[in-house]
Amino acid sequence: MSSPAKKAQSPAPQSPTPGPASRSPTATRELTPAPATPAAAREPTPGPASPVAETTGPLPGSHWAEQGLPEEEENDGDSTIGSDIESSSILKYRTMNGRTYHSDSVTDGEYWGPNDAKQNEMLDIFHHVMTICLDGRLYDAPLPKNPENAIDLGTGTGLWAIDFADKFPNCNVIGTDISPIQPSWVPPNIRFEIVDYNKEWTYNSNFFDFIYLRWLTGTVKDWSAFYKEAYRCCKPGGYIEHMDASSGTICSDDGSVNTKVHTLGQWGPMWEEACGKIGQQLLSNDIMENGMKEAGFVNIVVKDYKIPLSPWSKDKKLNEVGLYFYIAINQDLAGSLQFIFGKVIGWTTEEINIYIKHL
Repeated sequence: MSSPAKKAQSPAPQSPTPGPASRSPTATRELTPAPATPAAAREPTPGPASPVAETTGPLPGSHWAEQGLPEEEENDGDSTIGSDIESSSILKYRTMNGRTYHSDSVTDGEYWGPNDAKQNEMLDIFHHVMTICLDGRLYDAPLPKNPENAIDLGTGTGLWAIDFADKFPNCNVIGTDISPIQPSWVPPNIRFEIVDYNKEWTYNSNFFDFIYLRWLTGTVKDWSAFYKEAYRCCKPGGYIEHMDASSGTICSDDGSVNTKVHTLGQWGPMWEEACGKIGQQLLSNDIMENGMKEAGFVNIVVKDYKIPLSPWSKDKKLNEVGLYFYIAINQDLAGSLQFIFGKVIGWTTEEINIYIKHL
């Protein structure tokens, strides 16, 4: 099974002053959202779910508790779910059952992912998944040979920004995040900033040659406003590239994933419901392209990528993508779910753990 990923990339219109002609849509390589939704991480798909009453929305946590643990599943020792949260300073973070999350002093909202070592290792593996998708490239945009300023929004552990700074040593690179989890030993042309991109951007207009973002679905309150800010800060002729999951949807080539009862089929609807409760918007196939167009970007190119959830594919590249995606998700699936399913949707520890076993 796989999760669709979409990638959209677009240059900002050239300024009226004389200069190189803007590229035609066919010459501009547009990027599509990245990897599949993090949800589908345990590929060996569980057997058929037991019959349930007809439903039009996400199944409640009690449904999975009633199923009991699936047979022949190894115990996932390292996952405790709960609801006790403590607020601390910007560097001490919030805590939930031994896991740490960003400080409340950084943002008005709540990001569902932990920021501790276990989750960060997952992000690093995921970075590798994305580079495999692009055949080892960091981006697809037709950038100039010597970009001056670039920004990576939601940089996480900063691997992409660091690699980009290494590739362009004369480019000033900024990586932003709401947690200071990036390394200190980095190239001299990069700096990390702790800022929330849902708040007003403080960067100068017409400043960046390249604006990059990846896997931000479920973290942005208003994508239309987000793209407009990106357009304001992008130089005429500059590029934005966005690679992200498409609406949390998990698909199967044979159509076996039933959204009404299948564990994987329920993933997208449950994330959509949970993100809606905290004011975040999951990406759809149209939000990226339309949002860029409305903001003013031109020559938009969209690419779709197939992201297997495990190494089932006979295709060598897809098999490798599936292998590392499976490793990434299984690195910390419980950490990715304990806040969004526990605190937001209200599932119990037992319900979350049993749901994970059925993935």
